[in-house]
Amino acid sequence: MSGYYELKLTTTGKPMFNLKAGNHEIILTSEIYESKAAALNGIDSVRRNGPNQNAYEKRTSVKGEPYFVLKATNGQVIGKSEMYSSDAACDKGIASVMNNCTSEKIVEVEAKA
Repeated sequence: MSGYYELKLTTTGKPMFNLKAGNHEIILTSEIYESKAAALNGIDSVRRNGPNQNAYEKRTSVKGEPYFVLKATNGQVIGKSEMYSSDAACDKGIASVMNNCTSEKIVEVEAKA
C-alpha cells in the first residue's frame, strides 16, 4: 500500500494537507494555505523536493524530541513531521516521506459541519 496526500480544510476554512503513509499514519504536515491552489502547489513542492535527502533538516523541540522539516530549494519550510521518540525513529520518518512523497493520489476530505 502506498502513501497519499490528504487535502482538507482547517476549522478556519483554509486548506492544508498531510502526507500519509500506506498505513494511514501522518508522516508530514503542511502549513495552512490561503487557497486550494496554493495547497496543491505545496503538494507539488513536496513531490519535487521530497526525494532529495538534503531537503530535510533535523531539529529538536523544546522538550528535546527530534523532528524534521522538509524545505524547498528556496529554504522555505514545506512541511513538518511529528515529534519522535528517538533520532532513529526520526530517520525512519524521513525515509518514509522520501518513499511516499511522489504519490499522485490526493484524497480530499470534506469539512465537518
